[in-house]
This record gives sequence, C-alpha cells and structure tokens, in this order.
Amino acid sequence: MPKPNVLLIVADQHRQDCLPAYGNLDVAAPNLDALANEGAIHTEHYCVYPICTPSRYSLLTGRYPHSHLGFDNRCTIPAGIETFPKILRRGGYRTAAVGKMHFTPTYLDAGFEKMFLAEQDGPGRFDDDYHKYLKDRNLIDAVDLFDQRAEYRKNAPEEYWDSFGALESDLPEKHHSTTWIANRALEVIDGWSGGGNLLAVGFIKPHHPFDPPGRYAAMYDADALTLLPGYTCAVPEADKKKYYFDYDRLNEKKLRHVMAMYYGTITQIDDAVGGIVAALKQKGLYDNKMIIYTADHGEYMGFHHLLLKGGHMYDPLMKIPLIVKYPGGRVRGEDGSMSSNIFLPHLILSECGADIPASMRGAGSGGCVFAEYLAGENRYMVRTRSHKLLICGNPGGETLFDLAADPYELNDVSNEPGSKKIIYDMKEMLFNEFLFDGKQSHLDADAPSVRESPRSAADEMREYMRFRSPVKA
Repeated sequence: MPKPNVLLIVADQHRQDCLPAYGNLDVAAPNLDALANEGAIHTEHYCVYPICTPSRYSLLTGRYPHSHLGFDNRCTIPAGIETFPKILRRGGYRTAAVGKMHFTPTYLDAGFEKMFLAEQDGPGRFDDDYHKYLKDRNLIDAVDLFDQRAEYRKNAPEEYWDSFGALESDLPEKHHSTTWIANRALEVIDGWSGGGNLLAVGFIKPHHPFDPPGRYAAMYDADALTLLPGYTCAVPEADKKKYYFDYDRLNEKKLRHVMAMYYGTITQIDDAVGGIVAALKQKGLYDNKMIIYTADHGEYMGFHHLLLKGGHMYDPLMKIPLIVKYPGGRVRGEDGSMSSNIFLPHLILSECGADIPASMRGAGSGGCVFAEYLAGENRYMVRTRSHKLLICGNPGGETLFDLAADPYELNDVSNEPGSKKIIYDMKEMLFNEFLFDGKQSHLDADAPSVRESPRSAADEMREYMRFRSPVKA
C-alpha cells in the first residue's frame, strides 16, 4: 500500500462561518463544499494564537507558542523543535511548500525540501519568489503595499481608508497572488507519482487588504448580503482602543462592501482549490490523498463593529474552518468535538504511519480548547462549550462569558453569583494544559534555510518597491 499523499491548505484570516459548508449561503465555495461532503467538517475548531506566524508554527510543531517560543510575526522555531514536515521528510516523503509561510528567515528549513513563496510583509516581501515574479513583469501589488507597509500607508489614497482596504486589486487575475500560488501548487503536483508526497499551500487571502481581482471584485451584490452574527451598531465600550482603521466611519453599507470583497477573495481561493483537486483526480492521486483545509486565525468582519484582528480573543478571531478529506473517504460527516490546529501534526503523522514525538499534542477530551497571546501583556483563552474565560496579565483582568445566554460575547459575568467556581475550574484546566517557561520570543535570522536570499537581491527589490509608483492605472 503506497504512503498517502497529504495536501495541507492554509488560508489566512478566514472566519469559520464564511463558508457555505458552515451555513453561510451568501458565499459561493462549491469546491470546498464538495470536500466537506466527502470528508469530515469540524464545527468547533479553533486556532491557538490570533496572529499569523505563532499560529502557523503551532500547526507545524503541535506545540503552543509558549513552548515553540514564537510570540509575534517575526520569530523563528528553535532548531531542536520537531515539525511534522521534518519527520515526514526523514521518513522518505517528498515535501514542498507553496505560497505564504510567514517564516523568519523567509526560507527557514521547517522540513520542506522545496519552497516557492508568496509573502506579504516583513523581510519575506523582499525575498520571495512572487514579488520577484511581479518585478520581472514591471507589476506591483499596490493595494497590498499600501496596506502592509507603513512607509506607503501614510500616503495611501482616501479611497483606501474610506473603503477599509476593500478595493479591487490593481493586478489582473492571472498575476494575483491567489492565481500565482495555485499555479505553483499545480506545478508541484504535476511532478508527483504514487504516494509519499506532502504539499503545504498557504494562501495570502482572505487576509486584508480585501482586494480580489476583476470578476471576483464584481461577483457579489453587497446590498444583498446578510450581516454576520455579532454585528453591533458601534464598538462596545469594553473594546474601545486604537485600531488600524477608524471604526466610527464604519456603517452597514460600507461593511457590506467589505464583505463582498472578502467573499470574492474566498471564492477565488475556492476556484483554486477546485483546480488543484481536478489535477489530483486527473493523475489518479485523489482517492489516496489526505486533504486538509484550515486557516491560521479568523476575522472580525463586523463583529462588535470591528474588522481585521487584535483586541480580545473573541470567537470570530479564534474559530476557524477545518475540513479533512481522508484517503478513501473513510471518515465523513460533522464532527462537533472541541479541537484546534495544535492537533493537526499528530493527525497527519498518524495517517502517514510515522512516529509521533511526545511533544506533539494529540486530540484532547473534546471538551475544551486553549489559546494565548504573548505579545506585550500575556493573555489567555479557555473555551468550553458553555463558557469562555479570557485572562489578561493585569490583576483582576478576567472576563467570563456565558455563551449559551450571550453567544456574541457582550456581557462579562465574571462577578455574578456562581461565576467564581467556573473561573477557578477553567483556570485549573489552563494551568494543567500549559507549562509556562517565561522565555522571550525566539528570533534567529541566520537559522538554517532551504535556500538563502542574497542581500543584494533583497536590496534590489527594496529599491524597486521604493521607486516604482504604486498607483493604480
């Protein structure tokens, strides 16, 4: 029996209820629907960190961020920590990564033999294959540049701020990051035969800016969209702070426009997934393949009158899709157990018959999930079916939500009768799950890489970005 092939697809900033498989019929995603129908769809699935890199490292290592030492978007997995791609590579798997990985250094050796990257910010934007591809064609992703780079954002046009970053891409569809990533994935798959292949595909979207190209930008009638659960007419007092955008300017009409563009990026990803699945079927590799679709974290998309991420670990930020198509389609249907992406390395290695290190967390009891945010003051989340406890590093910084009575997390009940025992029990769960070590985020720009990015090439890219006018024609 050949080793199963594994395709791991990670979207960026994909809120769970923004797929038809999860009940949102406003969104067109027939290919992910088909995967859900042929596999398992997890309805209570969460990330363990609400920003990109730490969450992605947890998915690779099966460790919480306090254990793999990655707390922000510029950090490095210490060399001695195992990842599931490293284990599979040692076991004879051919391993490749395409798209957004968000590593430091850009081509960090996390177990992938081949890497074809499309990054969005940080050093990766100057090192990656995608932006070199654009430069060679005298193209630039201007909307993304305004959104991601502070030196350009300060000169962003009013249209960017007024639309909350929801603008049609300045790139044609054939040069958009989603298309480029899908095409590189198809090239990797074209070289496959038999089993023993791992491909990780990371899409930049639907992460902001919400900039689908051409037909995807015009696909949805904004006025016909239904606002997502948890929308409020203003930012609640408990959530008021300085955010990326000025939400006093956000209203229902503008939010629906943002939703239309966000949904357009999701449908474009869905079409890309459809093309990848079709290629696997054409090569006769679909049946013996494990396909996983998930995200690194979610998105507010109107929840509490907010967009993007940041602030408290509310469900729209933490609750993400997980669709798993098993080889032979042997596991199907809805799975309502509490789960998180920290369990995926164990699941993948089990499916591949590989040895699993004790450091990689297996699925828990199904009754509770945990998350943390360690940039600045430490914050933690304990989520059961009935309650959510948010713990802030400040004394008395505990917030408790009774999710049965308050599913949109608007009313703190931490001081109500009976809550003291609930909080105590949930903190006990957290302390039993975590081993706190108090170390700083690990950063090693000289860590072993799959390939190096010459500084001269990176400097050349920076000069190109500096002097190329990012103005839509």
